[in-house]
Amino acid sequence: MNDDGLISGAGGPPVPEPVLRARLASFKVEHQDLDAAVCALEAKPRSDQIQIARLKKKKLRLRDEIARLEDLLLPDIIA
Repeated sequence: MNDDGLISGAGGPPVPEPVLRARLASFKVEHQDLDAAVCALEAKPRSDQIQIARLKKKKLRLRDEIARLEDLLLPDIIA
């Protein structure tokens, strides 16, 4: 984090920490919603397997983005 409260990551422009935290919270909610949708579809008999696979893929992409944002906000400190 810079002195001005901006966080740089992956070569992109610096982003204010509150913006990253808001994105992180939004992604976590979306991930939970997708999880609920997948569970609901899987509980149905004769569920659409292609739709379930797409939702699971989106969930994985969100999980990766959540991990990336968490790493930006809480970098590992090697002592």
